[in-house]
Amino acid sequence: METRSVMARAAESAVDIVRGIGPDAFDECTPCPELKVGALLNHLIFLTGVRGHAAGLKQPPQAQNDVAEGHAFIAEPDWAEAFAARSAATAAVWSAPEAWVGETALTGSGRMPAPFIGGIVLGEWLLHGWDLAVATGQKLNVDDELAAVLYEDIAGKAEMARQYGVFGPEVSVSPTAPLFDRALGMAGRDPSWKRPAA
Repeated sequence: METRSVMARAAESAVDIVRGIGPDAFDECTPCPELKVGALLNHLIFLTGVRGHAAGLKQPPQAQNDVAEGHAFIAEPDWAEAFAARSAATAAVWSAPEAWVGETALTGSGRMPAPFIGGIVLGEWLLHGWDLAVATGQKLNVDDELAAVLYEDIAGKAEMARQYGVFGPEVSVSPTAPLFDRALGMAGRDPSWKRPAA
């Protein structure tokens, strides 16, 4: 299955989780040790909305100069619905075949093949969607097709991602575990991660 065919479903899965997060959860820990829920939300909104949309259109990141990295999206009114709208627009762009041709950039650090960048956007929705879900007592909706596409994408870039510190060390997961759990393990996440007790 082509990655572009699942982008809308991946976005919707992340949006469902984000809509279930209130301000009282912003200081909760996440599986990303350096990011609390609020900071991870800002990161997700920035990369899958502002930057993800520009990358799908092959626009340089600086073309989206209305916000900078580190912008506090969650301080804005109706931030969750704004994320839903941005995610839907980004998913629509990345659902078109032309988004996956040539090169584009998600950050200002250089252009890369569009399929590589599109995979990053997919991973942001599903990996960070899962991070936020388990951090706030929710369950991310990932069907078999989404899990298979994510697994294939992560398998092709996990080693490079670890070299650059994007993924942590691989977590050992049973080869008979669900495919999504195995994808999480490759991406340096423990599928059994639980919120610290209050």
